[in-house]
Amino acid sequence: MPDPAAPADLTAPADLVLLNGHVLTLDAAFRTAEAVAVRGGVIAATGTTAELRPLIGPRTEVVDLAGGTVLPGINDSHLHGCAFGATRPPLAVDVSTPAVSSIADIRAAVRAQADRQPPGTWIFGNGWDIGYLDECRKDRARTPTRWDLDEISPDHPVLLYEFSGHTAWLNSRALQAAGITEDTGVPPGGVIERRADGALTGILRESAQELVNTVIPPMTEAAREAAIRAAIDVCHTEGITSFTEPGLGPGGKSLFLGSADTATLEVYARMAREGELRARVSVLLLPLEMGGAAADLPDRLAALEGLCAGADPRLLSVLGVKLFADGVPPSRTAWMSEEYANGGGHGGLCLHGHTDTQRVGELNAIVRHVHAAGHQLGVHITGDAGIDAVVDAFAAAQLDHPRPDARHYIIHGDFASPGALATLAKHGWGANMNPGVKDAIADLMDGIVGPERSAYQWPVRSAVDAGVPVTASSDAPITYPNWRAGVSSMLLRRSKATGRPSGPDQCVDLQTALRAYTTHAAHQDFAESWKGTLTPGKAADLCVLAGDLLHTPPEDIPSLPITMTVFNGEIVHDTR
Repeated sequence: MPDPAAPADLTAPADLVLLNGHVLTLDAAFRTAEAVAVRGGVIAATGTTAELRPLIGPRTEVVDLAGGTVLPGINDSHLHGCAFGATRPPLAVDVSTPAVSSIADIRAAVRAQADRQPPGTWIFGNGWDIGYLDECRKDRARTPTRWDLDEISPDHPVLLYEFSGHTAWLNSRALQAAGITEDTGVPPGGVIERRADGALTGILRESAQELVNTVIPPMTEAAREAAIRAAIDVCHTEGITSFTEPGLGPGGKSLFLGSADTATLEVYARMAREGELRARVSVLLLPLEMGGAAADLPDRLAALEGLCAGADPRLLSVLGVKLFADGVPPSRTAWMSEEYANGGGHGGLCLHGHTDTQRVGELNAIVRHVHAAGHQLGVHITGDAGIDAVVDAFAAAQLDHPRPDARHYIIHGDFASPGALATLAKHGWGANMNPGVKDAIADLMDGIVGPERSAYQWPVRSAVDAGVPVTASSDAPITYPNWRAGVSSMLLRRSKATGRPSGPDQCVDLQTALRAYTTHAAHQDFAESWKGTLTPGKAADLCVLAGDLLHTPPEDIPSLPITMTVFNGEIVHDTR
């Protein structure tokens, strides 16, 4: 690939020229242009339409943007690709909003799927959210239970993942298949929900999900490849050309139908070697399951070495290690310094150990080992107490084993404290946040942590002001990967359900939001030298929108159509 610092070649004809638009280069000066030219899979030049017309040769494909906007290809820096494909129809039932709005709707969807499947086969679904289910909204004490599903699916085990992926809803047949009874012990870091009389409700949280996930039929290699291809097809329609697959390996066998285990990494590697991977995928390895022990880490990491050998590193790159450190606030499993509302406890780390002190010790041991081995760390951590512990672990590891540019980052970072943000910024460490989730759960969180803490959740402005390189992501299948909705959320911070502002002091400007999906995401990938901006020599990955993004009202940005996506110089999505 040409040197990105080399001057533009304005003599040879280009392969593709886009004219008469608004080209946002996302370079350091946020320079704009009217046109962009592509040659040999890289950006050849940007400039005015008149300046780039000489690059049009007899074989050049010319696109009249007609006032549309061109951005670097979007980099969704936390997107479970295989899981996203595997948890969508036809492989799974869509029980997310707006496909359903009540438990009654979910019952109807599961019943319809049961009518299509042979008795005894598993029914899977993804996306339910009590904040958008009529029965639960009308009665705060009402939650989904196995009895809601038993009547309409007596002959099929049913497993429905909540939108966050941290809670599973099972019917009685699925509990039986997993061997879960009232006498089953609770795994470290997990919750098996029970009624006051001790009866199982069918709800499993955090590591308790592994009790059922380990008995469901494993995905075939063909199913994994189909899921990856389906996810990438959706990415192309959304202008996404790069994504981080955050957690593949032994610890992923219990996540999203087992779509994140080592076999999925092997499929990605084969597709990359065969030239069939049509996106740039960065991988975090997940060697430990929730509640896993630090002692298992060295052997688990060693077993993953070399799996991606022979793959083009600009298509598939294993960058580091993911660790699940706590749960999520909606499930009251994030580790918070102040108690949840209504006596909901403090949550805790979901690491090996029976006390906070033991679990923090495990956290420090894991971080120290991964850091000393030279890997990047992306740590799922959401509660403020948990974030402080993770950032302290980063700092202690850096002190013991100084590294100039580790680029560790916290994943989600919902309630990152000012002190934690300052430490992240000091060392050049990052925060990967989820603005689309903010819109979806703002009202729900008021009742879980109180209005003040709820408004602060995902403190993007505070992080940016502290100097943290913030990235933004969909966390698909947690939310649909519409990055325009994420940008709008970062500009507005309004509840999707009510339109009510939630923490408007944490809003940012458009340039900051766009960098979270482009330049900062490339930095997280250690790839800023060759992707993330539309400058000569950079990868020719482009996202084209209808209309002038810079002058579109924030509330209208989510509906801006993606008219074209270019990957590696090739048009892979086109609605012209």
